Amino acid sequence: MISIGTPLLWSLFAIFVVIALAIDFFALNKQGAHTVTMREAGIWSLLWVAVSFVFVGWLWWYLGGTSTDAAISAVADAKALEFVTGYLVEKALAVDNIFVFLMVFTYFAVPAAYQKRVLMIGILGALVMRAGMILIGAWLITQFHWVLYVFGAFLVFTGVKMWWAAGQEPDLGANPALKWINRKFKIAPGYDGERFFTVVNGVKMATPLLVVIVLIGIVDLVFAVDSIPAIFAITTDPFIVLTSNVFAILGLRAMYFLLAGMHERFHLLSYGLAIVLVFIGTKMLLIDLYKIPVAWSLVFTVVTLAATMLISLKVPPKGKGPSGGAYPFGAKKPRGEADAG
Repeated sequence: MISIGTPLLWSLFAIFVVIALAIDFFALNKQGAHTVTMREAGIWSLLWVAVSFVFVGWLWWYLGGTSTDAAISAVADAKALEFVTGYLVEKALAVDNIFVFLMVFTYFAVPAAYQKRVLMIGILGALVMRAGMILIGAWLITQFHWVLYVFGAFLVFTGVKMWWAAGQEPDLGANPALKWINRKFKIAPGYDGERFFTVVNGVKMATPLLVVIVLIGIVDLVFAVDSIPAIFAITTDPFIVLTSNVFAILGLRAMYFLLAGMHERFHLLSYGLAIVLVFIGTKMLLIDLYKIPVAWSLVFTVVTLAATMLISLKVPPKGKGPSGGAYPFGAKKPRGEADAG
């Protein structure tokens, strides 16, 4: 499989990711548990988007985008376009991911001050899982070309399924993973700060925050299964696939707090995402008959998502958003502090 990823590029990218995560963790620990404001979320969201486009600009220059050699500049242009298209597709799919996070946080009545740490841990898990899945996917495509057809069919199926499920609120209480956790672990009736374990009446129990962490990890895995084939429909270059995924994920935490209060405004976005997934899956199925240009994929994705978001603002939602009236472990509402021991 042809890739622009040289040892130098991989090393520089790895160093950047480590530094970015270190800065994020340093800021997290320094601030402690606190509610993220819309202004703070907006600044961080813009910062991550800006960093992503600075990266693709630098990559375009590094690959010879300013070269007078037409062949070299054409490669730079193509790779930059692949990155931007993949980044936007992954960012769009991350929006749907965010709304599921919101449902989990609402169901478990997670205090706003604790949500930031949960998301940070979830992002770390997502980075590790996606890196592994991308490497496996790249190897499979190299060894077995027909895997592209499997990915394409899966994306079409996922898009159709997402279309029919759009507008329906999932029953989290019936989730098999949550039922298994309830059977295997003793869950405290309330939160104990940001701790994952606490002692209640002399008995050591897992706090609801640990259950939320596990469920967020499962959500990350499910969405990774959907998004990884989608990016391979844009490009099969492992370096572009991984970098576009990572940059989309790094801004996920800030984007959550920015969009958490807007889920009802963009209630039709799932329909747009479903259309995009079907389009990308169809593109992958037709790869040996007709290769749809990456630029077309970019335009189609932007127009479709923009249209569904605009229509969402014009058409009011039929139902209401998820409500957190009931608490799954018997308490009427989460306690600020459990009996720590």
